[in-house]
Amino acid sequence: MVFDLVEHHPRGQLQPNLGEIRAIIAAAPVPGELIAAMPRLAVIAAFGAGVDKIDLAAARARGVLVANAPNPTAACVADMAMALLLAVARGIVQGDVFVRAGKWPGGQFPLLPRLHHRRMGILGLGRIGRAIARRAEAFDMAVSYHSRNPVAGVPYRFIGGVADLAAENDILVVACPGGPATRHLVDAAVLRALGPAGILVNIARGSIVDEDTLADALESGTIAGAGLDVFEHEPAVPARLRACANAVLMPHRGGGTIETWAETADETIANIQAALAGTCPPGLLPGF
Repeated sequence: MVFDLVEHHPRGQLQPNLGEIRAIIAAAPVPGELIAAMPRLAVIAAFGAGVDKIDLAAARARGVLVANAPNPTAACVADMAMALLLAVARGIVQGDVFVRAGKWPGGQFPLLPRLHHRRMGILGLGRIGRAIARRAEAFDMAVSYHSRNPVAGVPYRFIGGVADLAAENDILVVACPGGPATRHLVDAAVLRALGPAGILVNIARGSIVDEDTLADALESGTIAGAGLDVFEHEPAVPARLRACANAVLMPHRGGGTIETWAETADETIANIQAALAGTCPPGLLPGF
């Protein structure tokens, strides 16, 4: 039996016999208590790249394999990062409202800074971060990055701290994993370093950015704007962020395209089939 763990309930609201379940398709938290309640569980297959909501230590202790499907999502998430950046930097949402409201005949829409030739700092240079960097290069941007360790074989400059990365760039894109180690990594000091012309884009996990501090920064002009596809307690979005005209908000659809979901489903199924057949899942996480 396969348990489809999405929004904390099985598909079709069925109540499965936990003792029969051998595989979980996970797009919602998988706590240790749930793993412990499934004595025959063999594999947890994350539907996508993120595994920060799975209790990896509990799975490892039980000998349960954990696999993900990171390959299909990287390009689409990178596309969303650039879409949010363009929307914020060029005032696309405000321009659409301006035209629809019939204001154009009465005056010109304000000029905004150009996007090309600006400097982008990427927090996390995994598959998604590298895909974003390639897109930024097409906009003639200088790219630098911060991660836990320098990444071999890339042409981008490594910067040793998050605040230093923000200080040296006009744009900060968050593309690192979520979880306790990165919670509120983007804090008041980072936003101050980014500065009043700076733009923050988050397509990673909402928990990485301190949302109260971000709202303060947007309201006070500490930074120029933000493009957000993820939120700490989504689908709940803080009212202060919803009220910020200099923020463009999306309902976590970075990797949510028709093609990506189909390809992710294929990778997820392949992970489960391999694990249940006793072979190594193609998306097996290191250490499992």
